[in-house]
Parts: sequence; C-alpha cells; structure tokens
Amino acid sequence: MFWCAATGPPADAVTVWAACAALGGYHGPADVPPEVSDWAEPLRQAQEALGPDRARAAEERGAAMSWATAAEYALLLTAPAAGQTPARPGLAKLSARERELVTLVARGRTNAQIAAELFISVRTVSTHLDRILDQTGCRRRADLTRLALAAGLV
Repeated sequence: MFWCAATGPPADAVTVWAACAALGGYHGPADVPPEVSDWAEPLRQAQEALGPDRARAAEERGAAMSWATAAEYALLLTAPAAGQTPARPGLAKLSARERELVTLVARGRTNAQIAAELFISVRTVSTHLDRILDQTGCRRRADLTRLALAAGLV
C-alpha cells in the first residue's frame, strides 16, 4: 500500500487497499489491525487525489478481486517498465465475447464455472481459451489475468 501510494497512480493504492480489506475481512476502521491502520493517511490522500467517483471505482475493483487476481495485480504493479519486457499483441484482436472470457478467467473462474455462466459447454470454453492464448501470446491463465488487469477489464 505504501509503495503504491508513493510510487504509482493513486488508483493502484486504493485498489490494493480495497483488495486487502475485502480479502482480510475488514469492514471498517474498527476491524483493521494496528499495523494496517498506518495505511489510513496514504489511503486518504490517494482517495482525495482521485475524487469520489474514481476512488469508488478503484475500491469496487479491489473489493471484487479473488486472492489469485489480487496476487496477479500485485505482480503487475511490480513488473519491470514496459520497455523492459517483450510486447504482447494484447486484447485488440479479441472479440467482445473473447474479452468476456478473459475477464472471467481473471476473476478466478474455472472452465466449468465459465461454461455455466455463459451457457456454453466446457469444451467450447477450452477451445475459446486456446484461441485466446494464441492470439494474445499468453501461455497460461495467469498471463491472461495479468493482461486483463493491465487492460482494466478487472
């Protein structure tokens, strides 16, 4: 949280805080342990810099993260600068439906859960994901999650 507030955009700090609070079961200042309460001032500054609407959006994004998505988000924030990593084609080539699948993967859904939610077969989900992996240059679900986070889908 301190690192995000000091070095990154305020939205990252607010998103990380909201993910920590949701995953830690904190419902308000009284629930927060003393070591975490030190985050109050950097969090307030980040929220103030964002304004109420953008702060709320960042909070909702963080609160909706699963453990896996929060971990991928943290990895994304600590990744080397864009010039130091090979470029990926990204999401530009994907259809709206394929982006929807990427979003569900990033939210930690299994193939069976995605199939049930989209009313398609598990085999169709696998086929779509194979095609998405090929189009994006990703090798694993974790890479898709990182891509979705970078694109703001989650």
